Amino acid sequence: MPINFDSAIGIHADALRVRSQRAELLATNMANADTPNYKAQDIDFREALNNAMTGSSSSQLNTTNQKHYSTNPESNGLMAPIQYRVATQDSLDGNSVDEEVEQAQFMQNAVQYQASLQFLGGKFNSLTRALKGE
Repeated sequence: MPINFDSAIGIHADALRVRSQRAELLATNMANADTPNYKAQDIDFREALNNAMTGSSSSQLNTTNQKHYSTNPESNGLMAPIQYRVATQDSLDGNSVDEEVEQAQFMQNAVQYQASLQFLGGKFNSLTRALKGE
């Protein structure tokens, strides 16, 4: 009986990939906290995970030629379109990054990334035990 790793691993590999991409965006926001006119960016985790599971992206059109341009060039291969965070307080330099909010979002994402990693590790341990016949 062949093992289908996609069904055995489930959603956890996609969740890990989306969490990793979100962490990059949040880190970029924190790095640009003092950049004038920088707008804080984020992705919708649920939409990104749904797109990763279905293998589609709601912001992309089907293209018929490799030379066609992407419909969302700033998505940078993300599973969901980039969204801009609304500033909680206006700043004089036009920057919408709130460091406390970004740090809280980054830490929450890090905890959820670790949970996804542990779930994925548990799936691999179960597969290893099943292959060994334990």
